[in-house]
Amino acid sequence: MKSIAVVGAGYVGLVTGACFADLGNKVKCLDIDETRINNLRRGILPIYEPGLAEMIQRNIDSKRLEFTTDYSVALEDAEFAFIAVGTPEGVDGEADLQYVRQAATTIGNTMKTPLIIVNKSTVPVGTGDWVADIIRDSQTKTVPFAVVSCPEFLREGSALQDFMNPHRTVLGSLDKIAADQVAQLHLPLRSPIIVTDLRTAEMIKYASNAFLATKISFINEIANICEALGADIKEVAVGMGSDPRIGEAFLDAGIGYGGSCFPKDVKALAHMASEKGRHPQLLHSVMDINADARIKVVHMLKENLGQNLSGKTIGLLGLAFKPNTDDMREAPSIEIVLSLIESGATVRAYDPVAIPSARRIMPDIFYAENPYELAADCDALVVVTEWNEFKQLDLEQILLSMRGNVIIDGRNIYSPEELHERGFVHRGIGRSYDSSTKP
Repeated sequence: MKSIAVVGAGYVGLVTGACFADLGNKVKCLDIDETRINNLRRGILPIYEPGLAEMIQRNIDSKRLEFTTDYSVALEDAEFAFIAVGTPEGVDGEADLQYVRQAATTIGNTMKTPLIIVNKSTVPVGTGDWVADIIRDSQTKTVPFAVVSCPEFLREGSALQDFMNPHRTVLGSLDKIAADQVAQLHLPLRSPIIVTDLRTAEMIKYASNAFLATKISFINEIANICEALGADIKEVAVGMGSDPRIGEAFLDAGIGYGGSCFPKDVKALAHMASEKGRHPQLLHSVMDINADARIKVVHMLKENLGQNLSGKTIGLLGLAFKPNTDDMREAPSIEIVLSLIESGATVRAYDPVAIPSARRIMPDIFYAENPYELAADCDALVVVTEWNEFKQLDLEQILLSMRGNVIIDGRNIYSPEELHERGFVHRGIGRSYDSSTKP
């Protein structure tokens, strides 16, 4: 059993703390937000993540996990301190490191015994060295420490599975002994462990996310070409993904990526490159294609309902940027709603878990309690988030409730042939062929 402090009780911090506790370690999660900590002590989470609430409660009950706002309590007897605070996007796309600075400074002037500080937050290349300098300068007396980079690769909606069964664990440090100790902490996960230097580990995180974002923008670019040429992007993606050099993951055409990682990390990497005099043309293209994908469904609505959407009622199936989360950060639904309202349309929306989060951002639209209430009197529905619930809808009941019959399938979850047979006008992404003429 190891003693671990986790600084930051947000998405990454909570998952990291809960999972390490579930592996049998003693974990103290710290956050400066007193309301958040008090809620966590009562089992109230600030985020939705399948299975996380149950894991946290199980480890609170087992006395392996506790929450505090006091650094001296969190660091008492700690062998490792994970920094898992937010790094929001700055004015020019750079990562805002104010919370990392605050955490490093407070760790430095609070720690009393030797400590391994592990950067879990997504931070610009070179931050590990910067954190070490801050801690050293903040110490009131010299206490040995080491800094290790251990970037997270968690997917919202499957974070517990990703933590417990990672494809790899990446560690970066100038201190081989410290890196080995953090590696020992991860051995129960039985995944490959890659040990490198600080800057390379930090770069692996950005490069990985940028590549995955590139795959998404690439398949959306191909989908646009498919529409012009009469090909089916779903079948194109299967054919491409069957090649092991390409792989099938992240080849689902749709309305683009969102969330807390891809948008921020691609911008930050482009910013870092530009600052060093490089010209990241590919990264800028990835971002441009993604921006176009977000509002593509609005153009498709106008093609089917007329250029003037004034007086039309549009229902959005889904609001969160992806299924199994309530995260609205960089969610395509926000831009779609704003564009529809600007076009004069009335907007209705439904999401299984994200409505409370969405309501804080978009308080003036109607939120339905279920998909069937959503469909009432709508001229068109737009699939924004591919929740499994939407794949099993009673389409006959949906059609009877609607005023119109248009479905814009922004995530390609429906069969065009089936919807056409049921009387819908169906438009998917990269699937604009007429199904009645398809051989």
